[in-house]
Amino acid sequence: MPPEQRQAVGGSGARLTKIRKSARSAAREPRRAAQSRLLRIIGGSWRGRRWRFPALAGIRPTPDRVRETLFNWLGAYVPGARALDLFAGSGALGLEALSRGAAHATFVEKETVAVREIRARLAEWSATGARVEQADALHFLGGSASAQRMEPFDIVFLDPPFDSGLLSPAARLLEERGWLSAGARIYVETAAGGLPPLPPSWTALKAKQAGAVGYHLLERARTAERGAASA
Repeated sequence: MPPEQRQAVGGSGARLTKIRKSARSAAREPRRAAQSRLLRIIGGSWRGRRWRFPALAGIRPTPDRVRETLFNWLGAYVPGARALDLFAGSGALGLEALSRGAAHATFVEKETVAVREIRARLAEWSATGARVEQADALHFLGGSASAQRMEPFDIVFLDPPFDSGLLSPAARLLEERGWLSAGARIYVETAAGGLPPLPPSWTALKAKQAGAVGYHLLERARTAERGAASA
């Protein structure tokens, strides 16, 4: 075979190899994406159960190691508690609370796909004491009728998108509209670098940082009365 033909054949083979490698890489991408969206329950009756959360831009689940630290902080406060997973997203925090013995968890999430997935997990795992509200978090908190229908919460997970500016307004509504029991624990997750203004009746108990994420556990004053801030 003349040299120029050998070169052409060799070049075609190299291109074919590159195409095959690119195709294999492209086929692996969805699998990698699915694995990156895999969560697991850290402790409690559902310990080890895994699920995938929707591929939505606004969902940023609390990492496993942070959840583990948070629930170590909460400890014996969880069993029998009423929990509110605001800006629920994947539902990881509320699901973890139910797994560890919370008597009730309300999930508030506005995205239809995320709501459907949370409801599917609750049904699949035969959860009791759970409620899922498809709503904007601030509209939910601002609805006095909703607050009057529900008992106050003992634990609130407050983890809005970092750049949304929703943390302070949500905290104010939680306090003013009577959503919190006296001595309630409030978990706040935000970008590292400090907290925005929060109600003066909330006292910091614990705080840590994991990379660009700051996470905090606060306690509402035990002497505070439901809805006292709006009086």
